[in-house]
Amino acid sequence: MKKILLIIVCVFLYYNGFSQVEGNYNYSIGIRGYSLMQMPKILNQTNSQDYTDTYLNGFLVKFNDNQISLRLNGNYFRKDLSFRNQCENCEIATGKMTDFGFKVGFEKSISYAKIQPYFGGDMGFRANHFTGEIKTANPKSTSAPYNVDSDKNGFIFAPILGLKINPISQISIFAETSLDFYYSYERQETIQQDAANTRSFVKYNKWEFLLNPISIGIQVHLVGRN
Repeated sequence: MKKILLIIVCVFLYYNGFSQVEGNYNYSIGIRGYSLMQMPKILNQTNSQDYTDTYLNGFLVKFNDNQISLRLNGNYFRKDLSFRNQCENCEIATGKMTDFGFKVGFEKSISYAKIQPYFGGDMGFRANHFTGEIKTANPKSTSAPYNVDSDKNGFIFAPILGLKINPISQISIFAETSLDFYYSYERQETIQQDAANTRSFVKYNKWEFLLNPISIGIQVHLVGRN
């Protein structure tokens, strides 16, 4: 019986030794190694619900205060993009998409063992830009191609849920999921490929709800407390 009690006490002390892992350090810095994200809808994109794989596209800085940490994080993503516009057999858009954002928020750990669930929220600014060319996808259509420039800028709020694993006290591996509530001002400019380069503009204010199922990264904790 004494041996059993001794084992229980040792296990308790072991987990307690990892409690307040981040609370023992003033700062943490991290990178997002992989994220699966929903991007803002471009024009009348038909596959806007699809997910995009991104790698090494974000950073994270945290100021730790025992149970609650202040978060600063940002992301940047740029890629060549092709998608169907209006409908599957209407138009094909090809060009380059750039997406970046900056957010500030908080997170609170639910437990303080080596495996730590946490929750929190971020808010900040997000911008999405697409520039490219649109051609008809219907072989019977005689519509001429045209150029397009689309910009979205707006406010974002994102509740988060996550899980951290602390293999050693100075390092945490994290995985989190979030839902972005994105309110943006959108400006679309089309330029016809004619002699006059005829331009037209449309403007919108939109709400979008963008699910980010998984984001995985690593954090390094710095400046230990006495």
